[in-house]
Amino acid sequence: MTISPARGDWVPDACTLPTVEQPIRVAEFDQFRADGVTRLRRVSPTGLELLLTAEAEPAGRDLAARESNCCAFFTFDFVFTTEGLVMRVEVPASYTEVLDAFADRIGPR
Repeated sequence: MTISPARGDWVPDACTLPTVEQPIRVAEFDQFRADGVTRLRRVSPTGLELLLTAEAEPAGRDLAARESNCCAFFTFDFVFTTEGLVMRVEVPASYTEVLDAFADRIGPR
């Protein structure tokens, strides 16, 4: 696995998305973060929760579905809480490094 969180590169070797499309997906997640992620919370070494704006739900569900297709180790779930819509992101323990890099990239700035 070649991941460099310092460069914002959280795409692991296990990803089946064609290399030429990976920067596009990263840009889509950057836009998603900018438009709709209001808070990121690390709930466990293998889990994150992203609090979303209501408007971000369609984009979040679309990205989650496409990301699950190319990086099957990611599990995404959407739940409504008293705080609002939460996107849960889970990975197996062997992919914690990927989740670390993802959290660094997607966390609100």
